[in-house]
Amino acid sequence: MNGVLTILVDGDACPVKPEVFKVAERYNVPVIVIANSFINLPRNPLFERVIVSDGFDAADDWIAERADAVSIVVTADVPLAARAVKAGATAIAPSGRPFTEAGMGLALATRNLMTELRAAGEVTSGPRAFSARDRSTFLSALDEAVNRLRRKGA
Repeated sequence: MNGVLTILVDGDACPVKPEVFKVAERYNVPVIVIANSFINLPRNPLFERVIVSDGFDAADDWIAERADAVSIVVTADVPLAARAVKAGATAIAPSGRPFTEAGMGLALATRNLMTELRAAGEVTSGPRAFSARDRSTFLSALDEAVNRLRRKGA
């Protein structure tokens, strides 16, 4: 986003917003939380809220249009992560799993398969419960991404 390291958060269902804010404050990195409805943010000039229409993929479109090589996108949405990675951004799932160009094909194929199985009436277990370990892994992954981009001059 204009050459400034920025964290873009797909905010509606993001379970790691407190961790994002913690890392952002530590490194003085701006955060933009994008959502379809109001989300309360800590009072800090680094943090901005963007409320988009409730149209299909409105938040995803907003993020994808602004993601670039100095952006970190926090999302569990695989298609959004694919768009962000294609734009050169770093994309991280709330579990701490990084989305990479090499892994996007498999991630999209798995997501599409699971969507088709659910549409066909197949009972799937859904995602596993979010754990303290996921939170810790995410914190480490975000910290590492911020430091990597800062070393690159972002």
